[in-house]
Amino acid sequence: MPVASMTGFARVEGEIEGTAFVWEIRSVNGKGLDLRLRLPQGYEGAEADLRKTAGARLSRGNLQVSLSVRSAEELPAFAVNERMLADVLALSDRLIANGHAVTPTADGILALRGIIEPAQEAAASPDSEAARRRIVLDAFPLALDRLEASRWSEGEALRAVLSERLSEIATLAARAESDPSRRPETIRARLAAQVAELIGAAPRLDEARLHQEVALIATKADIREELDRLRTHVDAAQKLLDEGGPIGRRLDFLSQEFNRESNTICSKSNSASLTAIGLDLKVVVDQFREQVQNIE
Repeated sequence: MPVASMTGFARVEGEIEGTAFVWEIRSVNGKGLDLRLRLPQGYEGAEADLRKTAGARLSRGNLQVSLSVRSAEELPAFAVNERMLADVLALSDRLIANGHAVTPTADGILALRGIIEPAQEAAASPDSEAARRRIVLDAFPLALDRLEASRWSEGEALRAVLSERLSEIATLAARAESDPSRRPETIRARLAAQVAELIGAAPRLDEARLHQEVALIATKADIREELDRLRTHVDAAQKLLDEGGPIGRRLDFLSQEFNRESNTICSKSNSASLTAIGLDLKVVVDQFREQVQNIE
């Protein structure tokens, strides 16, 4: 399935019987699905159905939906009643043939009441008005189609960015794993120095207490669990990106876990090189988390 961004835009234009309409949908990120509708007079009754249609298609995002309906610019100001004109001309021909009338002028015929009508009045029957509203409302799913296509296009770009950030996190975790400060001989030398400090500070420290202190120091400095969890979270996040669909909330949870592990690595660091790796890790995690906020 595609990965969808919560940012997108869609526009659908149409015309039916001299009435032009435009649907526009703007979408930005949000914790849930928030649909705000701006409908013209006469279309308010469709709001519930529009919300239901959007809710069936989208799970998250703040949407601004607007519909504008107006007379088409090319619509003439007046329309000719063709049927009445034909009847008048036929009657005129009979009267002329019988010698009861002379050939009428065009302005005389057009001056007859009912021959020329305002265009909107000529088309404004209740049935045709309902049909126009139905056609206008039926264009809303097309606007949603275009919005989804827009969100999918940006989502696929975000998928690539997030995958790149995950690769960077995995690389930094591997660098932390192989950092010289984590070599056994380095750790032993550091522990020996700390033990010497403990003995110097407390010459009467018994052997059992000494072992406890050494174990505590070793435990505080060990980042193996954090590195293992980072790798597990990277695999889980990449799997979500591969599966696609509405994965934003789960990715956001994993980004929080990334942040927690990177903070712990920094706090446990006992070397400048490992601290530098931890800080780089925090930067990449922040970039990952920022982009995740746009995923549906």
